[in-house]
Amino acid sequence: MLGDRGGPAARRVRQAALEPVPTCEGIVMRALHFHPFGRTRALSLTRPPVRTPVAADRVPADPAAGGASGPPGRTRPAATVPRLSAAECGLLLIRLTFGLLVAGHGAQKLFGVFGGPGLTATGRSFDALGYHPGKVFAVIGGLSELAGGLGLALGLLTPLAAAAVIGVMINAMATVSGAHGLWVQNGGVEYSVAICVVAFALAAIGPGRLSVDRFFPWRSGGWPAAAVALGLGGIGAAIALSI
Repeated sequence: MLGDRGGPAARRVRQAALEPVPTCEGIVMRALHFHPFGRTRALSLTRPPVRTPVAADRVPADPAAGGASGPPGRTRPAATVPRLSAAECGLLLIRLTFGLLVAGHGAQKLFGVFGGPGLTATGRSFDALGYHPGKVFAVIGGLSELAGGLGLALGLLTPLAAAAVIGVMINAMATVSGAHGLWVQNGGVEYSVAICVVAFALAAIGPGRLSVDRFFPWRSGGWPAAAVALGLGGIGAAIALSI
């Protein structure tokens, strides 16, 4: 029987000859999977997943602005400054026209401008209607129209401005036009009713964003503001009529 030829050194040579020769590809793969702490780790050679926009990222279309949301998957930044709507501009136009005309009537009574009678003649008219002293009530009536009209035009303390205008018109209907029916050509209450309704409606709707009251809770009107306008206007008219 033949012994082990060559001893341990010869066996190592024969074992090395039987092992496969490492290739370049094998060396690279071993280097990619090498971990400094003795463990191997898998290296992902693929790209990271791309995050697709979700529904929360998309800004919906603004129906009031007449815009569209755009193609699916496209996003756009949210508007930082809201646009003025036609309703807001229309409300401003009503306030300016109505308020400045009412204020003009007050200026006619107080200062005699715009072809008005002035304070002295207005005081005599109030005396004839039973308001004594007439000049004091002329000042009260003229200031109520002037301040109330300017307040409605500016959107400043709108419920109180509306109350001042309503109070003056209630007195006018009670002492002058109430006995002549509805239509203004007969001296009726048509004009005074229209003034009262518009003033009350402005308090109920609110002066809107284009006003001084935009910083106050009654900017949007509501039943409390409407109640203040009608209630204070009625109370003021009742006090004036009872004196």
